[in-house]
Amino acid sequence: MQQYLDLVDAVLSEGSYKPNRTGVDTISRFSRHYEVDLREGYPLLTTKRMDGYRWNSMIHEVCWYLSGEEHNRNLREETRIWDAWADDEGRLDTAYGRFWRRFPVPEEPARLEGESWPDDAHRWVTEEADGRRTFDQLQYVVDTLSDSPNSRRLVVDAWHPANAAVSTLPPCHYTFVFNVQGDRLNCHLTQRSGDVALGVPFNIAAYALLTTVIAQQTGYEPGKFGHTVVDAHVYCGAGERGEWYADNLDALQDRLADVDDRAEYRDVRDWLESTAPSEDDGDENMDHVPGLLEQCAREPLSRPTIEVADVSIDELTADDVELTDYDSHEGLTFGVAE
Repeated sequence: MQQYLDLVDAVLSEGSYKPNRTGVDTISRFSRHYEVDLREGYPLLTTKRMDGYRWNSMIHEVCWYLSGEEHNRNLREETRIWDAWADDEGRLDTAYGRFWRRFPVPEEPARLEGESWPDDAHRWVTEEADGRRTFDQLQYVVDTLSDSPNSRRLVVDAWHPANAAVSTLPPCHYTFVFNVQGDRLNCHLTQRSGDVALGVPFNIAAYALLTTVIAQQTGYEPGKFGHTVVDAHVYCGAGERGEWYADNLDALQDRLADVDDRAEYRDVRDWLESTAPSEDDGDENMDHVPGLLEQCAREPLSRPTIEVADVSIDELTADDVELTDYDSHEGLTFGVAE
């Protein structure tokens, strides 16, 4: 998918060196936006391998979001992707689906005079076992698409400011909006922080799937997926390897500016590998730049397709989604910065 490769090039070519909380340094670019037309096929990357366990992990994560659970007990049976941020019981201090399906409604003492809030009998409000009231944002979207498809209020928000202030890992892809144009359902995702090598490919695949599911539920065809990433970053290594970019990013970017065809990205990669210090033991593959340059050198292949069973968002399982006609270049290994 060329839009992804353009994002990679933009971050590496125009970004700044930026250390961060993980201890693995980054090359960071502010505010990148692109759109993907879902009519041209399902946007699972083909410039690296993303089927097999990667596909399985993404599908189960989306179903976990839809479940509204705040723990990963069921998710960890299929993927350990959230284990690093969970407690011993598998509970997370922020969980996307928890807010998608069960966003907290403030109790009476916390409401300001003049504010409007749904009553207990409201169609999208549920009383939890402990008496708290929550709002199902995603069901609101599905129902509103049927009742008022031209609405500009089809927003789902996973960001609660008070939770985010103290959370171990507040939501990265924190809000999305659906929008109908003709017979097409479009989705726009805003992401505060995007790991270009590892996270963004999963985000594209997950929200393209979500758009397909919601479109099918509401009688529309999937349209476009729009994606805005506020801090789009590429991890570039820890220790001396990461610090090397502070002094040599200009040299890297000068070489990228001279690239005229895909194959020349490999020349830039070979220069980098021969010039930068080796990664320390235990930090292998934390520098994502070489792998992304290799992807930029590869020609994107035809997009695959997906088939989704006609089931509700409450019933969707991994077995209800089938990926077909997927072909890709060989896999690449990127370390996870926690």
